[in-house]
Amino acid sequence: MKDVKLTIALAKGRLADKTMEILEAAGVDCSAPKEESRKLVFLDEKNGIQFIMVKPTDVPVYVDHGVADIGVAGKDTLLEANLSVFEMVDLKIAACKISVAGYPVNKKRLTSSILRVATKYPNIAKKYYAENGETIEVIKLNGSIELAPILGLSDVIVDIVESGRTLKENGLVVTEDIVDVSARLIVNRVSLKTKSAIISPLIENIKNVVKEKA
Repeated sequence: MKDVKLTIALAKGRLADKTMEILEAAGVDCSAPKEESRKLVFLDEKNGIQFIMVKPTDVPVYVDHGVADIGVAGKDTLLEANLSVFEMVDLKIAACKISVAGYPVNKKRLTSSILRVATKYPNIAKKYYAENGETIEVIKLNGSIELAPILGLSDVIVDIVESGRTLKENGLVVTEDIVDVSARLIVNRVSLKTKSAIISPLIENIKNVVKEKA
């Protein structure tokens, strides 16, 4: 699309809705992606802004490769992906934590002498335990992480925790918090230089919106 001046990658789902509220308050017309929710690519022809709707875990990949100039992704996604993108603004939305959870600490280890950790964040888990001098066996799962210790697959889990209700309902508790998580505005390194006339004012507007909402 030759008229595109800026491409923004949005994570499909609730995060996209919250992100668009901030973008609109910052002066970006998000009416196109709101009108046809099933489309994956939208164009604001007036302002030359293209929106692409992708899986949350793919946002930093599109930004890192320059397919998108700007994106919004959770801090958990960014830590796990560990790509060379610039993290510019904490949007203060989708706040939660990445935590270690399992049975209460007085329960005996379920598996072997090496701690087994079930998670969809293997890189975050490995880094956290390595920094604490502990060797672990990571079991990569993509859903229903809480089942792992219940069924004896792992000793603990490393996962996103919001209210903690699901853990409690399954007899698990948070034993350690690893990092606070929220949505972050990220920018491609090359785009920040070559499109600074467009991107820099937008970032400032977004920062002001976030401050006003705080």
